[in-house]
Amino acid sequence: MKIDVTKKFLIVGLGLLGGCYAMALKKKGYTVYAITKDQKDIDYAIENNLIDEGSVHIDEKLIGSADIIVFALYPHIFKEWIKENGHLINQGTVITDVTGVKSCIVYEIQAMLKKGVEFIAAHPMAGREVSGVQNSDDSIFKEANYIVVPTENNTFGAIELCKELGEILGFASVSVLDPEKHDEMIAFLSQLTHCIAVSLMCANDNPGLVFYTGDSFRDLTRIAKINDEMWSELFLANKDALLKEMDKYRKTFDKLYECVKNNDREEMRSMMRISSERRDKFNKKEKSDLL
Repeated sequence: MKIDVTKKFLIVGLGLLGGCYAMALKKKGYTVYAITKDQKDIDYAIENNLIDEGSVHIDEKLIGSADIIVFALYPHIFKEWIKENGHLINQGTVITDVTGVKSCIVYEIQAMLKKGVEFIAAHPMAGREVSGVQNSDDSIFKEANYIVVPTENNTFGAIELCKELGEILGFASVSVLDPEKHDEMIAFLSQLTHCIAVSLMCANDNPGLVFYTGDSFRDLTRIAKINDEMWSELFLANKDALLKEMDKYRKTFDKLYECVKNNDREEMRSMMRISSERRDKFNKKEKSDLL
């Protein structure tokens, strides 16, 4: 199943990621439609050649014209949309998503879809500290990872199509994980890191910090400017996996705390060496992606 240039895309939810998808696809010559809630976002997307046509209503013509539909919605809204409007999707259409959690939605949505419509989940590991289609920039995909998240209900063709979509969008790496493994990995790599950044920013309210900070603090807290509505939903949707990672992190932080408290420099240095060795693997991966 190849995504030739005659295929038509529909983006449902024209925010930052939806806009980035639209931008990347239009650059490759695809026809792109959009359905979203605000007319100003449709107007902006048309004026800036991100989409060919859009609507703030459930437009049966746009839905029926699409070969591939990308849902860029919060998890609960995604499920509600499919429940209310899934019957409008034509047989033969493939749908995918950008949702940050999987096991709590994938199976439910697959079960709701009518025969002949296939949902193959995906997670673009990319984002910015701003929201809205006006901030769309498909260059965020260039050094990012893209995860295809199939279940046993998915066909080989749909999985290959979704992998190809990641390549078309310009992601540096495309990989495959099942929903449960995905949620385990995301709990550590994405959700825990946001928890740490939020906790750090909430730990000190000294207004003068901004005048003294350096790059290390800026780098560590970049993701602390956070969409509270979206991320609180993602945290709770992946609650069990996230709590496990938070508990492991808390134990490791407590171990470092005890090293400092007890002047245990050797154990402290041992932890730092482990940290450096593990981080170096990411540096090598980043360099190889640029070759």
